[in-house]
Amino acid sequence: MSLSDHPSVQRHRSAGAAPRANAPLTEAEVLQLCRDCGADDVALLSADDPAIAAQRNEIERIFPEARTVVSFVCQMNREPVRATVRSIANQEFHETYDSVNETARTFVRELQNRGHRAVNAVAAFPMEQDNFPGKNWALSHKPIAVAAGLGKMGLHRCVIHPKFGSFVLLGTILLADEVRAEKRVLDYNPCLECKLCVAACPVEAIGVDGSFNMLSCYTHNYREFLGGFGDWVETIADSKSADEYRERVPLNETASMWQSLSFKPSYKAAFCISVCPAGEDVLGPFLEDRAAFVDRFVKPLQDKSETIYVLDGSDAQDIVAKKFPNKKVKTVSWMNVEPTGPSLLFGMRLSFQRRRSKGLDATFHMHFTGPRAISGTVSVRRLAVDLDFGLKGVADVVLRVSGPTWVELLSRKLSVPDAMADGRLEVEGDAELVTRLVECYPRYGRVAQDGSVAEPA
Repeated sequence: MSLSDHPSVQRHRSAGAAPRANAPLTEAEVLQLCRDCGADDVALLSADDPAIAAQRNEIERIFPEARTVVSFVCQMNREPVRATVRSIANQEFHETYDSVNETARTFVRELQNRGHRAVNAVAAFPMEQDNFPGKNWALSHKPIAVAAGLGKMGLHRCVIHPKFGSFVLLGTILLADEVRAEKRVLDYNPCLECKLCVAACPVEAIGVDGSFNMLSCYTHNYREFLGGFGDWVETIADSKSADEYRERVPLNETASMWQSLSFKPSYKAAFCISVCPAGEDVLGPFLEDRAAFVDRFVKPLQDKSETIYVLDGSDAQDIVAKKFPNKKVKTVSWMNVEPTGPSLLFGMRLSFQRRRSKGLDATFHMHFTGPRAISGTVSVRRLAVDLDFGLKGVADVVLRVSGPTWVELLSRKLSVPDAMADGRLEVEGDAELVTRLVECYPRYGRVAQDGSVAEPA
């Protein structure tokens, strides 16, 4: 049978009329349709907007034809998120993520039925695991929402909507149509800088000075995602018997991991969102009686008895027991990282431990050798790290090292003097400063029961 004789082709051609051109989409039409599909607020911006230039490659990879970006939010119910019972808070997160995805899917279907092309970007937790442990999410929703005027980043690194506050989840839809729209501008930050998120965070990931310890947040809150799950599997593999496994992993932790695998992963905290009083709909009780607000929403989380997961050699390991005596500290392993120059250099910003850097004031020109060689500048001053891809300024120390050797140094299996002695590390300047730099980062590798560190995979 030739193509022209196929029944589907004949029916298509028998329709006779040429495809009609779709009427251009208007801003009002798109905004209302998105709200009708479930969004609580929505805004548009051009895919070429300079404010999202850093996301342009992501957008083009997902939908090269994208001309307009639709950013929207769905509200979470506040009281469930504030619950000290994590199953209740987690359920609210998961249900709202489902609402975000359903809103986006319904919106795209409606446009498709009207002859317009669109793509709903995945709104749930990162799923591009072929790229793990590198960037494993398809689209960065936070900077898009900020650029669209739907909110501003708070001290806790979450987007705060001016009305709904921190109790929102974000979604993004890409349209092939170029929709003429007036860009929405939010000319103030709803964040009150009240520091309640700092007070509630069980691993002090949020600093009073605005700093953020990403790795401490990641290690605890996402314990049953990604790297934490890998650490659990490796614990099983390392255990010589069921009894040894039970010594390493209490029964309730095994049950929690089973629940995450059979249902949906369990967030361990998100306390920073639950105590945030920002947003017009949320602000009232905080303004009426701040002490009562703290007693009702902050102290129960601070006093809660729970296990806090920390990395060996991290700031969190030092401060949790002192700050939260009711919480039990458990040292776990850092997830494996790609031992290449670009990954390790980028990771030096994310995994920096500011408390461990006290007294260090130096600039390092780092040359990572081997495959994917790269050079960069790392400056540590006043409990903060600054990172540049490329050589900037005058260095106190110049060092050359391969990615695998740097990982061994981070694991503390190899010392700086030994690495220099066998030619695996070249240092121009004070080698003690390199040792101090290594100490600014958590120990890489698995921590055994005797406190030793297993060799990284």
